[in-house]
Amino acid sequence: MDNYKFILSGGGTGGHIYPAVAIANELKRRYPTAEFLFVGAKDRMEMEKVPNAGYKIEGLWISGLQRKLTFKNLMFPFKLISSLVKAGGIVNRFNPDVVIGTGGFASGPLLKRASGKGVPCVLQEQNSFAGITNKLLAEKSKKICVAYDGMEKFFPADKIVKTGNPVREDLVTMAATQQEALAFFELDASKPTLVVLGGSLGASRINQLIEKELDFFKTLGIQVVWQCGKLYYEEYKKYQSDSVKVFDFLNRMDFAYAAANFVISRAGAGSVSELCIVGKPVIYIPSPNVAEDHQTKNAMALVQKDAALMVKESDLASHFESVFSVLFKDEEKQQELSVNSKKMAMPNATSDIVDEIEKLLKK
Repeated sequence: MDNYKFILSGGGTGGHIYPAVAIANELKRRYPTAEFLFVGAKDRMEMEKVPNAGYKIEGLWISGLQRKLTFKNLMFPFKLISSLVKAGGIVNRFNPDVVIGTGGFASGPLLKRASGKGVPCVLQEQNSFAGITNKLLAEKSKKICVAYDGMEKFFPADKIVKTGNPVREDLVTMAATQQEALAFFELDASKPTLVVLGGSLGASRINQLIEKELDFFKTLGIQVVWQCGKLYYEEYKKYQSDSVKVFDFLNRMDFAYAAANFVISRAGAGSVSELCIVGKPVIYIPSPNVAEDHQTKNAMALVQKDAALMVKESDLASHFESVFSVLFKDEEKQQELSVNSKKMAMPNATSDIVDEIEKLLKK
């Protein structure tokens, strides 16, 4: 029997959505007649991204708790009850064989209801510091796929499997050459290239930094591929030139990574996993505005193994230029970061996660 049914739930940011889609694609490759349903949070980016990837999605009325008392927090109990009721109805109607949660608001109610009905659940935790939703769901889940060592402090050790995080398939093969990539971006093949990534929504502080440092990069002879995010594109597109290419979103990440001699990036789990595979020298600027400061912890896991550099947002004004200048001039350091980051890569993550799901199908 291979006409299985799978529900996948995760969203809020690209870091939760892309792994869910990658897992679904691999399941579909192995089981072409299987049925898939995604469950997300209404009004979040998954409601657009998942249908674009070719899958059906249903939305729950759910959001996260804010850190301070707000009207949204007062609404949370009502949203939670509504989402639990709707999630229960979805599980009853679709009758899945396995449910997979990749983190984010919607996965909480969905996996809570599914596990309560005896449906095997698999969690995929992208970060080195587990999110609250996954911590709450761990006890009732059959398997927890993680990307970092030391996750026993969050989850039952006997359920943990270290698989790594799913990444885009085109990055695993990295067929694009630097020459092709530079031609794609209409850049000069004789100049070093910096690629700037602010995450799927963009990063205000990184954009401010790049704007301020454009003259600094120019004096070093560096050209820039700058993904500023759709929220900021109108503000920064004026800097578009022969040596500065500004994008709201990079559809060809394989070309972006192939073009790069250096990368500046947020330290979301998906970005870190991709950058380990491509093995470019990276300066991480973690977002301080995320739960449990998990981006700093993600970056530190690499910094401690000489696989990346990190500058905190609070240190950018005083430290960035000196850190970048030293890296730019030190080819030995560039090579060390590249080699060590590749050692931390787990390019078969998607396949390994689906192997764990298959074990539950065969029980």
